[in-house]
Amino acid sequence: MYKLIKALKNKGLKTENLKQEIRLFLVAVQFLTRLPMPALNNYQPLWLQQSAKYFPLTGLLIGGLTALVFAVLFWLINPWVAAIGSTAFSIRLTGAFHEDGLADSCDGLGGSFTREGALNIMKDSRLGTYGTLGLVMALALKVSLLASLSLPLAVVALVLAHGFSRFFSILLLSFLPYAGDLEHAKAKPMAQSLDKRQAAFALLTLVPSLLLPWLVLGSLPLGSLLLAWLLMLFTTSYMARLLNRRLGGYTGDGLGATQQLAELAFYLTFAALAGGQF
Repeated sequence: MYKLIKALKNKGLKTENLKQEIRLFLVAVQFLTRLPMPALNNYQPLWLQQSAKYFPLTGLLIGGLTALVFAVLFWLINPWVAAIGSTAFSIRLTGAFHEDGLADSCDGLGGSFTREGALNIMKDSRLGTYGTLGLVMALALKVSLLASLSLPLAVVALVLAHGFSRFFSILLLSFLPYAGDLEHAKAKPMAQSLDKRQAAFALLTLVPSLLLPWLVLGSLPLGSLLLAWLLMLFTTSYMARLLNRRLGGYTGDGLGATQQLAELAFYLTFAALAGGQF
């Protein structure tokens, strides 16, 4: 009887743990996208910080939906319309969440040489010259790179780039302190560090996505993927050093900028190697 009761308790704990993980995934989707999500009962602010491990998985979801839009427009019209339309769709899907971070980071880091000045500029909701130029250049480069890819390559690139770029961006949570004003942070739980085990779990959620190249391309271009990941890692490392030197750590805008640059790094690698590797 004791063993039976213990087994039932363990089963109940496992069921509750599974429910909690589902809640955390829904929190991640709700935070990063504009997709309608069911109401979460007894919501706790700490869930947002804990949900960061599902940001890469949410990125795969965003990338998958964006790739679907790209494929439809590519088939119906042409690659340029597909690149522009899918990019516009991803911006609408995420509410320009990361693009806003890129623009604010360009304004702050470009508009002031002091930490305090840069942080004050980044808090300003108005868009400045540096932010405008940075955002326009990033979007133009993204559209151009996507338009240069074949349909199968673009589908693979969109899904993997959205997923892995969010993994690399949350690495800053593990290796840098929060640089902003904690009292006035828009999302205070995200101003807390990410446990190394959570980062490892986030990476594991991306492993099944490696089946996509097999399904779409018929092979796994491991060499090209390794180069893409190395360039994303280099980009993330550069952003980590820059943010640490200029601001003393990461901010929410810095995370968004890192995600955007890492995503571009993935597209850039695929576009550069498309002629000889695929």
